[in-house]
Amino acid sequence: MKQLCFRSLSFSYPSPDGSRVSHSTRWERARDAMTPGLADIDIGLEQAELALVAGTSGSGKSTLLRCVNGLVPHSSGGVLVGEVVVASRSTVRNKPRDLADLVGFVHQDPEAHFVVDRVEGDIAFSLENLGTEPDTMRRRVEEVLDALDIARLRHRSPASLSGGERQRCAIASALAVGPAVLVLDEPTSQLDPQGAEDVIGAVVRLNQDLGTTVLMAEHRLERVAAFADRALLMGGGRVVGDGDPTAVLADYPGAPPVTRLGRLLGWDPPPLTVKGALSHLRREPDAVPVPVDPAGPPPAPAAPGEAIVTAEGLDLRHGKVRVLSDVSFTAKEGEAIAVLGRNGSGKTTLLRTLAGLHRPQKGKVDCLRRASYVPQDPNTLLSAPTVRAELEQTQRLLGRVDHRAVDHWLDRLHLTHLAPRHPRSLSSGERQRVAIAAVAVGGAELLLLDEPTRGMDAESREALRSAITSHVASGGSVVLATHDVELAAGCATTVVVLGEGQIVAAGAGRTVLTGSLFAPQVLRVMPPFLTVDEVRAARTSA
Repeated sequence: MKQLCFRSLSFSYPSPDGSRVSHSTRWERARDAMTPGLADIDIGLEQAELALVAGTSGSGKSTLLRCVNGLVPHSSGGVLVGEVVVASRSTVRNKPRDLADLVGFVHQDPEAHFVVDRVEGDIAFSLENLGTEPDTMRRRVEEVLDALDIARLRHRSPASLSGGERQRCAIASALAVGPAVLVLDEPTSQLDPQGAEDVIGAVVRLNQDLGTTVLMAEHRLERVAAFADRALLMGGGRVVGDGDPTAVLADYPGAPPVTRLGRLLGWDPPPLTVKGALSHLRREPDAVPVPVDPAGPPPAPAAPGEAIVTAEGLDLRHGKVRVLSDVSFTAKEGEAIAVLGRNGSGKTTLLRTLAGLHRPQKGKVDCLRRASYVPQDPNTLLSAPTVRAELEQTQRLLGRVDHRAVDHWLDRLHLTHLAPRHPRSLSSGERQRVAIAAVAVGGAELLLLDEPTRGMDAESREALRSAITSHVASGGSVVLATHDVELAAGCATTVVVLGEGQIVAAGAGRTVLTGSLFAPQVLRVMPPFLTVDEVRAARTSA
């Protein structure tokens, strides 16, 4: 018997006027007034199967996952036909609270998880609601604190944590219940490489040692594809691919960089991991172009121009915690600077200090041009009724409305088709792009982007990379705090690494990333190339 079954499942969200329709409403009457979400899903997962859900933003991944614990349709409203069955319980007849002992669910947005103002108490909260014995509760809390390396955070308030730390704590809350089915929506989107390894390692151990069925949606496939038993590829609310991850992801544009490298070099099958790529390379060494000096991204001015922002000797504390220590930093015209580092290393605080949102206890910031900051959570910026109105609202606040600039940024970040939509109705990655466009349309010379690729698919990340490159080439500057080393490799002229609030490395991207924990996949396989595009260019010119 299957552990998790989707049976002839179709679903549409409530109509744009906000009306809510019960799942019992006849599909034929309501269908035309609804926004399609899922169509004709008929799949089953065995116990202890780890299934990876891939697909572009808006393809239906999150909707599919939210059906597993009944959030769709009980919390979302809308029209649902068919059913989802988890260990003999139907999500049509059982609400999310009735499935809490079976299904552990982690949202895209970790901020949505917290109800207690202390990490340890929040992890215990779900166990208390299930009536878990105190001794068992204490043991499980300790186990997940250790498994995810967050014991040091047990007494902290979630509000005081970095985005990645909040994400790990949210995952810990789901793991503590010991669910039969674990559902994870973008679980590594805000995690540094080591943090991602810790989380995926804990999930894999749960899957392999306890037989937990795992359904996981991810865009960062290089982190998880190797561990999946099965891949489900979503498109237009349907499952358009289902099977072995190597076969399903072989032609997918969002496949891991080494998979795309394998396609370029004709490796069959294309690898999913660095280890697999190195194995191909040993068998076919002549497939590698030999560069003299591969061109480094991006196409920016040969030498940076004048300084746009400078910071000297920054010391900053949040309460008793020192977050920045003697940090000096400069961003110049024509520079794209990627700030890397572990969760909690001070990246967000640095960007917020450069933007003037934090005042350091020591040191000073001198911002010589206009600067705009995009936070990790796009929802904090979105308040207008449509995507276009979000961008226009920024311009009205600046005392102008430039429709050409609005159209430019809608097109630049592939948002034109979403212009009439309500921002809150979009996927996480789509909302992220709207937030970036709504800030960039103001025309600031310095853009400060905090985890800008959170929830973005490959096409959206490429659109963002192109936008960054264009802004830098026109004489602007971009500083991005990111765990997306592939984005850093593709657009950063300079890479800065923070560790415990101090700058531990800074320089040209190729120099800093080589041999680093943050090295992109292609650099690990074929140094000194950073990206698949560099390899393609070298082959073309060879």
